[in-house]
Amino acid sequence: MRHHLVKELFSSLGVQYYALELDVTDDGPSIQQVLAELTNQRTVPNVFVDGKHIGGCDATYKAYENGTLQKLLGDVKDAETYDYDLIIIGGGSGGLACSKEAATLGKKVMVLDYVVPTPLGTTWGLGGTCVNVGCIPKKLMHQAALLGQALKDSRAYGWQYEEQVKHNWEVMVEAVQNYIGSLNWGYRLSLREKSVTYQNSYGEFVEPHKIKATNRKGQVTYHTAQTFVLATGERPRYLGIPGDKEYCITSDDLFSLPYCPGKTLVVGASYVALECAGFLAGLGLDVTVMVRSILLRGFDQEMAEKIGAHMETHGVTFIRKFVPTQVERLEDGTPGRLKVTAKSTEGPEIFEGEYNTVLLAIGRDACTRNIGLQTIGVKINEKNGKVPVNDMEQTNVPYIYAIGDILDGKLELTPVAIQAGKLLARRLYGGSSTKCDYINVPTTVFTPLEYGSCGLPEEKAVEEYGKQNLEVYHSLFWPLEWTVPGRDNNTCYAKIICNKLDSNRVVGFHVLGPNAGEVTQGFAAAIKCGLTKELLDETIGIHPTCAEVFTTMDITKSSGQDITQRGC
Repeated sequence: MRHHLVKELFSSLGVQYYALELDVTDDGPSIQQVLAELTNQRTVPNVFVDGKHIGGCDATYKAYENGTLQKLLGDVKDAETYDYDLIIIGGGSGGLACSKEAATLGKKVMVLDYVVPTPLGTTWGLGGTCVNVGCIPKKLMHQAALLGQALKDSRAYGWQYEEQVKHNWEVMVEAVQNYIGSLNWGYRLSLREKSVTYQNSYGEFVEPHKIKATNRKGQVTYHTAQTFVLATGERPRYLGIPGDKEYCITSDDLFSLPYCPGKTLVVGASYVALECAGFLAGLGLDVTVMVRSILLRGFDQEMAEKIGAHMETHGVTFIRKFVPTQVERLEDGTPGRLKVTAKSTEGPEIFEGEYNTVLLAIGRDACTRNIGLQTIGVKINEKNGKVPVNDMEQTNVPYIYAIGDILDGKLELTPVAIQAGKLLARRLYGGSSTKCDYINVPTTVFTPLEYGSCGLPEEKAVEEYGKQNLEVYHSLFWPLEWTVPGRDNNTCYAKIICNKLDSNRVVGFHVLGPNAGEVTQGFAAAIKCGLTKELLDETIGIHPTCAEVFTTMDITKSSGQDITQRGC
């Protein structure tokens, strides 16, 4: 089978080769003997370029990855016939990081970035989801909501003010969009400084090593490159029911919505759904979340349920086990009025409700089906559109790599894409061999009560190590800042999962509380270093903080002891 890989490699490079099949040649054994004496290699394939011995399949791929194969082939087929060393499709976190690193290493690089407008016509600038319609505006609107809570708390701390407090949506959106605009500009500037060619065009493969780029006006240009990186990311999924694309919005539209959304139905239970529902409720809106099955699939379910419970006590309504079947417009306006019909997932019940805005957050689809991958033979997972790659982020077509959210079975997180993009460029052009580490990556869900985690959810840990081999330590805690306003006692929660068979090594870290992202980032470094329960116990806490709870955890889940907090 190995010789097929080598043949595929040469075909993909557009190089003509001659294959001598020893098993069907009469004097095959004697040729093999001569080859063995010449090259010290007894296996096939045995690859030569222009008379020079390269080696077997692995050696050929290694030569391809570090560029020596291309240099040798350069005499046969001039590598300079390409317009660029590298073309990257997608100017988001991963694509930009990869392009800048490759340019720094002296390569001629092009980035194509194009935002297909949403059904409502929303588009945005260079930088990808995170900057424009993801992490950045989400965290800023989460902060806006936290400030509302801080205002309420402030009265208990002696702040007196007469003025009726209300929130102005338009002012917030304008401020958020101004900041995003400055980031878009910064990205363009930094590409220019590094001499990366940027084109606001939609890229599509038309033949090996060649893409067609179409701009907003429909003008087409063609470009060739030796290597390509797919960094196209994902876009929100629609329900496929009457009225969804006509009347509903997604996170792509929310952050630049020119009017306050009013009474909102959020459909979905993803982190995007819960984060948006959380800050909209925090800004004083009437918010309902419609959930098909469970909250935060893939995350620790104990933590997920605690997040849901906290949101409910803070005014978010949950409709469980229902899915929308139709959305109708009752009245035009900004916002208008919509009627939503939904059906139970368990019985014949039908739900009907009226809302000003319906926000769909039911998942995201990889942007891989309309970029000509089938033309050049790149395989995708037909079920989810994602791209399978090896541990070098290389697809089944050797000169095509992929990074970021479109990778099959990898994490959909901005810092992961950035890291993978940078390291890929260094491996391709900087002689590095460092691969992206997808294990123990920390993350945080910015719900009103933030949830930070690193390592395995409890369910996954049990699956992997067996319940009897784990010890779970946990504690509720009450942030000092909340004691004076007297709110939310025994809602913040900390949990660590330890592997008893490996010195009580921490395999899962979970925290639900204020500033969970800041807390988790620090512990993530310790987990990377192989943190154990003993080391945590030897760590002296900083008092008074929320994070110190992890240095004094002595109650195990298995003991069944009470973990409620009574004071300092």
